[in-house]
Amino acid sequence: MDEKLKIKISIADRVYPLTVDLSQEEGLRSASKKIDKMIKQFEENYAVRDKQDVLAMCALQFASQTEQKQIDNTIDGEATIERIKKINTLLDQYLDK
Repeated sequence: MDEKLKIKISIADRVYPLTVDLSQEEGLRSASKKIDKMIKQFEENYAVRDKQDVLAMCALQFASQTEQKQIDNTIDGEATIERIKKINTLLDQYLDK
């Protein structure tokens, strides 16, 4: 049974108390740091004053990165399957000799 841990995560100058599995703590803390870093970059590079807009931009950025990784993995998986089929065909030809 996973041990539960009470932690506080800060995002955009707000503190969120969470109860999480011990195995999730590191990932959540790392994610909150990345979000805060991205917020700072958006605020420095764009004339955005509303935290809601900055958070929406961060959410879009993270979601698009996740989607792109899934697309890339699908393309890589299809290419790998094609290579395996070619190898199988060559092996069949070789073994039939």
